[in-house]
Amino acid sequence: MEYLFTFWTCLLLYKEYETVTSMRSKFLASRDGDIEEANGRLTNHPEQFTVLVRNIPRDSSDKSVSKTVGNYFKENYPHEYLCHHVVYDVKSIVKLVKKRHSFGNMMDRYSKKGNDTLSRRSGFLGLFGKQQTYLEYYQDQTEKLDKKLKKKREKILEGPEYMHATAFVTFKTRWGAAVCAQTQIDQNPLLWLTSRAPEPRDIEWKNLSISPLSITFRRIFIAILLFALISFYMIPIAFVQSLANLEGLEKAAPFLRPLIEWKVIKSFLQGFVPGVALKIFMLILPDILLVMSKIEGHVALSAIEREAAEKYYYFILINVFLGNIVLGTAFQQLHAFLSQSASQIPRNVGVSIPMKATFFITYIMVDGWAVVAAEILRLKALVMYHLKNMFAKTKRDRDNAMYPGGVEFHKTLSTLQLYFLLGSVYAVVTPILLPFIIVFFILAYFVFRHQVINVYHQEYESAAAFWPDVHGRIVASLIISQLLLMGLLSTKKAAKSTPLLLLLPFFTFAFHKYCKSRFEPAFKKYPLKEAMAKDRSNGEADLKKYQDKYLNPVLLPF
Repeated sequence: MEYLFTFWTCLLLYKEYETVTSMRSKFLASRDGDIEEANGRLTNHPEQFTVLVRNIPRDSSDKSVSKTVGNYFKENYPHEYLCHHVVYDVKSIVKLVKKRHSFGNMMDRYSKKGNDTLSRRSGFLGLFGKQQTYLEYYQDQTEKLDKKLKKKREKILEGPEYMHATAFVTFKTRWGAAVCAQTQIDQNPLLWLTSRAPEPRDIEWKNLSISPLSITFRRIFIAILLFALISFYMIPIAFVQSLANLEGLEKAAPFLRPLIEWKVIKSFLQGFVPGVALKIFMLILPDILLVMSKIEGHVALSAIEREAAEKYYYFILINVFLGNIVLGTAFQQLHAFLSQSASQIPRNVGVSIPMKATFFITYIMVDGWAVVAAEILRLKALVMYHLKNMFAKTKRDRDNAMYPGGVEFHKTLSTLQLYFLLGSVYAVVTPILLPFIIVFFILAYFVFRHQVINVYHQEYESAAAFWPDVHGRIVASLIISQLLLMGLLSTKKAAKSTPLLLLLPFFTFAFHKYCKSRFEPAFKKYPLKEAMAKDRSNGEADLKKYQDKYLNPVLLPF
């Protein structure tokens, strides 16, 4: 049965990987257009013509990074180079730009009929100076601020000290950009590092100034921090799961026995509290992991979410799944875990799996069904909308209050993969769990399909860049379920059948390696043949269309 389930799952995964790869290729080959402001979708693809260049060496004779980049690419790519944009240090004008947006909003507010006659004094706190209307006051302040911003922008754009060793280089053809992004362009492999540029909406501008060496140290630090965070969360999870094993809790704390023996409290502690408490512990975790991924220095928002989703998956795999299985039965099997050899751990874990089925059923209902229902209701978004709308005075305020946000992939993907893992593990061990998981996936399919089509705003386009990670974690779930099944069978009368399953993990891993080599390159590289074919059919890049796409938005005029 396990062989049949594995073969069927691998077949579906292969077909899906093939379909997603084909859809990605068709999307990248779609014809160029313009930005549709109405729905925020980007139908032209400036990232196909653009390369991100990092670790640019400063020329000793000229400290300007911009001139160094221009001279280098004019010399080495004379027929393909179009233009470039250096990444600037814009910390000095970020607050001014926010203030300018605020003034624009205030002008909209006081230009409305009925508010255009309200007045104040132009001096300190509106107590001194000449009398003028609020509209006139904010128009004067905006004019002064625009002049100040113009001088600041000119100073930044012309000042070598504001230029970071990073630039976006745009080429005339997709072929030229693909060649530059996928090859080593300098003799020193640590200089002039090139990669495909993210989509303009997908850029995390703050991280572009971080050097590759700093990124290495940041990722080591975050890895250590993640290990500490996982270890810390083990403590409250171990306590929470002890509530579901009241016999062990009574042995550890005999003074609680009279209270625990009450039927109502006993049912409440065993059935409801563990799932709710675990959900509370997990509420703020995805946002913490998202911040940690930003600190790592990824330059694309999609890459940050992918990394956060990966961290969250490892976290829930270790703490929610393995932690609940192992620590949840620690009171009963503490002697076995401490006295037996490490080779017996899979066997002990296998014994623990059926004992936690009741908890996971509760967890699916609390975390799965309830969260999907809350997603369609969007109670948090509804409350926030009414709070913001109470203070909304302009159309811009109301638009901000109505903004739905995007899909939180770093939360959603990892949760879906956890439920697939639960289904693959308990399909053989405790099949009664399967109906709860099937109901969850049916609800999740219809709810998220509706939300993506009708509610959420598309914040960026990653062209299915998440799929290789999703595929890898599904395969990992299969391997984990196979290993745990072998551990469980070794404790039963079917121990002799355990060797028959030994080949399954190796077969599943070999399947993953084949899919990785067969499909994943299409997600990391742009085939030169396709780039050349598209250049012939659609023509070269238009400088007017692309010249400001990769300039930091705070440097653009209002």
